[in-house]
Amino acid sequence: MSDAAGTSPENPIDNDAEWVKKQIEEYLATDGEKPTFKGGAPLVLLTTQGRTSGEWRRTCLIGAEDEGRQILVASLGGAPKHPAWYLNLQANPEVVVQNKGAIIRGTARTATAEEKPALWAKMVSLYPDYADYQTKTDREIPVVIVDPIV
Repeated sequence: MSDAAGTSPENPIDNDAEWVKKQIEEYLATDGEKPTFKGGAPLVLLTTQGRTSGEWRRTCLIGAEDEGRQILVASLGGAPKHPAWYLNLQANPEVVVQNKGAIIRGTARTATAEEKPALWAKMVSLYPDYADYQTKTDREIPVVIVDPIV
């Protein structure tokens, strides 16, 4: 399952931001016990395939488990545009999530209007800044569900 530039889900390119690269390194070195995030919000690693490059890329995000699924929020800090990882999974929904020491291959999708309120409330309870982020942008911040591939 290798693609552009020899990348794969097992050999991705890490996020370009230096602070995120450091988060990823610390996460991998401790099986997700570190780093800690603001307010103790739980972190996961998400690997997606680039929608134009085909390269596999990894980033560190707040994530939570819900009924065996992984839940993510595509907030980009309340920016007016969606984060690149969200655009990537819309084009290529097969993703990999690392939650602590567990590697989960899954299919990502945007929560439906019926699913979103409960999941949004759960994620805001873990990281209250999400509520503030929604007030900063006109776009509806998506909640992403990653269903494991079994």
